[in-house]
This record gives sequence, C-alpha cells and structure tokens, in this order.
Amino acid sequence: MATNQTNAAFPAYYDPAKVGTLYQSEIAVAAEAGLKAQSAPSAHDKKRVMLLLVDPQVDFILPTGTLSVPGAVEDTRRTIEWIYQHNGEITSIAASLDSHTAFQIFYPTWWINEKGEHPAPFTTISGEDIRNGTWKPVIDPTWSLHYVEELEKGGKYILMIWPYHTMIGTPGQSIVPALSEAIMYHSAARHAQPMWLIKGSIPQTENYSILEPEVKVPTHPLGGLNTSFLDMLSKYDLVYVAGQAKSHCVLSTMRSIIQYFSNQPEVIAKLRFLMDCTSSVQHPAIDFDAIANAELQAMSKQGMRLVTSKDPIN
Repeated sequence: MATNQTNAAFPAYYDPAKVGTLYQSEIAVAAEAGLKAQSAPSAHDKKRVMLLLVDPQVDFILPTGTLSVPGAVEDTRRTIEWIYQHNGEITSIAASLDSHTAFQIFYPTWWINEKGEHPAPFTTISGEDIRNGTWKPVIDPTWSLHYVEELEKGGKYILMIWPYHTMIGTPGQSIVPALSEAIMYHSAARHAQPMWLIKGSIPQTENYSILEPEVKVPTHPLGGLNTSFLDMLSKYDLVYVAGQAKSHCVLSTMRSIIQYFSNQPEVIAKLRFLMDCTSSVQHPAIDFDAIANAELQAMSKQGMRLVTSKDPIN
C-alpha cells in the first residue's frame, strides 16, 4: 500500500490507514495544503478532465455502513490517491449524494402484510405480490403497483427492500472523510468548485442512476433525466467515473450516459471507467459483479474505455 511517506504526490496529512474510518475531516488542513500547492487554476486547463464520483458515502464504503460494499475501502483509497497524483490534470470533480428519508418505496416503512409485519431488508416485491396481497403498500397503492409493474417491464431490476441507508442528516449520508479532504485539496489547489448532485429523495421511486429515477415522476422537479448535467459533461475532453456500487448506482449511471449519447460516439469515446475504483454488491444467489462486468464490456465496444487508476490520463 502506498503511503504519504513514500509518494511525494500525497499531502502530509493524508494517511491511507484512515480511509476506512469515520473521523472529523480535516477540511481546513486540506484547504491550506491545497492553497500552498500553487497549482494552476483549472479554468486555464487546455484539456478539461472531469472526475465523476457516484455515491462515495459512508454507508456504502465504510465497514460500519448499513449497505457497505465489500472492497469499497480499497477502491476509495485508490480514488483518493488518483486525485492527489493527478491533481494538476483534473479540472473538475462532481459527486452524487444518495439522500433518503423515512418513507420511500424501497424501505420497510412503505409496505405491510396481513399480519401487520413490514418486509425485512433484501425482500423482493413483485407485481404479483401486490395483486395477491402478500405485500400491501401503506402509501399510494395505485402508484406503488404501477411502479413495480414498470420495473418489471424494464427488465433491469425488481423492487428490493433495502436497509435504511444514507438517511439525510446522518453520518452515513456523508462523503467518506478522507475523500472529502482530497476533494477540498483539489478545490483549493485548482480554484475549482466541486459539483454536488443530490439524488434519491423522491419517495415514489428508486434512483440508482445519479441522472434519473428508475421510473419517471413527472410531478416532481427531479423526476426526469438531468439533461443539463449531461450536456455539461459532454463539454469535457475526458470523463473518469468511480464510486459505489458498480453493480447498481454506478452501472445505472453509465447506462443513462451511454443511452443519452447513443448518437454521439465522440462523447462516449471520452468516457473512462476506473475499474479498480468501484466494487459490486455481493449476493449469495446473484453474481452482480459478473452481470456488471458483462454490461461494461458491452459499453466498451461502443467506445467507452475501461481503465485503472495506474493508467495515465489520456
């Protein structure tokens, strides 16, 4: 494992052993170190490079997180070190924040059975389950059935009940502390404001992709495709993608990007997927990683490149 003692690219405060721990981020220290780095402002970059981080949050990454992804701590360490090593080449960093409240369609609170029991995490609910009364929605029955049927038509996912995670205002919603320091360092060093995308707070739908909900909600201001962000993304020369989990939110985000630019191969050719900076959800009966890798390979045939954090930026 690389350390701040052996790599001059890392600021003195960075400790790789702390990446997997929850602590008070040293934001002021990171900012001061970034300002002293005296990098050229990112506005002057001739080659514009974006790093897009999907849900790099405590609940998905740290071992104590409620939906911790195996391998995510090491993914995050590699991501942090990639940021420090390529600080002068990264123009912008954008990160999504999965943000949930108590009553959402994928939480136990939304559903009940005839015994008055709520579903346990990782229960799946089908349209047939709703129609035969196995599970009844506590809220908005008409939409709930419509939603599950739309998921089944799409063929990507079925509704799964998740443990409570990234709840607004909790530590689990926060960016991993060591990564938040790296983002602050880059921001101060390059005079570059980070971009934050809040997603997942629409009660009636899941929001795996950071760019659109699983089922569109026309009555909600965030209920459609985020075309303004996608159009902005296309203005960069290169777009690197990392985050959690590869099998779900990262993969869904890539689907949104690839589909939106399906008639613009020159934009897809700008995409770089950091394969060693993301991991899949593990399930005893479903090989999510194999499914994700197969789809990523298909995307690579459309022009997206699969790279690692050790590859040069190009």
